[in-house]
Amino acid sequence: MLIALAVLTLLVLAASIRYGAIDFSVAEIGRALGSIFPGQPAPTLPQRIFLELRVPRAIMCLLVGASLGVGGALMQALFRNPIVEPGLVGTSSGAAFGSALFFVLGGVFQIGTSLYALPVAACIGGVLSTYLVFLLARSREDGRASIVMLLLTGLAVNALFMSAIGFLQYIARDPQARSITFWSLGTLSGASWKAVEIVSISTIAGALVALRYAKQLNALMIGEEEATYLGVNVNRLKWIILSVNVVIVAVATAFTGVISFVGLIVPHILRMIGGADNRYLIVASALTGATLLTLADLLARMVVRPSELPIGIVTSAVGVPVFIFLLRRRQYVF
Repeated sequence: MLIALAVLTLLVLAASIRYGAIDFSVAEIGRALGSIFPGQPAPTLPQRIFLELRVPRAIMCLLVGASLGVGGALMQALFRNPIVEPGLVGTSSGAAFGSALFFVLGGVFQIGTSLYALPVAACIGGVLSTYLVFLLARSREDGRASIVMLLLTGLAVNALFMSAIGFLQYIARDPQARSITFWSLGTLSGASWKAVEIVSISTIAGALVALRYAKQLNALMIGEEEATYLGVNVNRLKWIILSVNVVIVAVATAFTGVISFVGLIVPHILRMIGGADNRYLIVASALTGATLLTLADLLARMVVRPSELPIGIVTSAVGVPVFIFLLRRRQYVF
């Protein structure tokens, strides 16, 4: 199944590179790729569009989809709940708040010249919101945070940060407010090779760390006490998994905005098809998340071309009915 998913991902990537506002033939793609070698003529304008816009966007889409898929698999395993998504503990809303704060105050403090400034601001926001959730969810008796308290506190903190984003959007000037609005809908139009480099580091490193703890997540799925009896340090595992989720989701969110339902639906469907073994689920979620987000981006570019829809609109429009169908098909009891 993993081999089939990998082949499907490559096929979808090829379609995403070829089709869009401008379609490129196989011969044109070959000439564009050949122009990067020494001694070749300088690339033409269509070739530059292909090399500097289309290809990094397609690769960025794969990486972001993989990040959201892995984040969803980790959160659903950690909370032992099939309808949990990566931003439930405040990660996405905190990252969104950090990015919105950067849009509004970046020019004031003159920190907008570096490409690293936005992902750093998003990571700081994601870390602060996740820490706030844990701080508020801790028990007064033993200092531990139960799963139920984390879920409920995460909902409250998400609402708090979303209201803060609304306030920033209200006080922002028109260009800043438009940036926050388009960013909150999700977009891949700002992809570049430097952004691909940053997101690839966080995605690959996060996925490798997650795979290292896949067996411990399998033990945790039978219960915290049972996992402790099997030698798992549950509190340490929670912090590691949440840290991985914060990094991969916050960095992806910083460059693309808020993209919903990918991290929720992908591991949910894969668990129904191939089981809940996280050694398989993490890799499969990365491949499937990359494939589905690339298909959504391709649809967003093709429906109203030469313009494009925000990708968050496409994922929500497709994800909501699919998720409702899954819930109606399998009645979960919590």
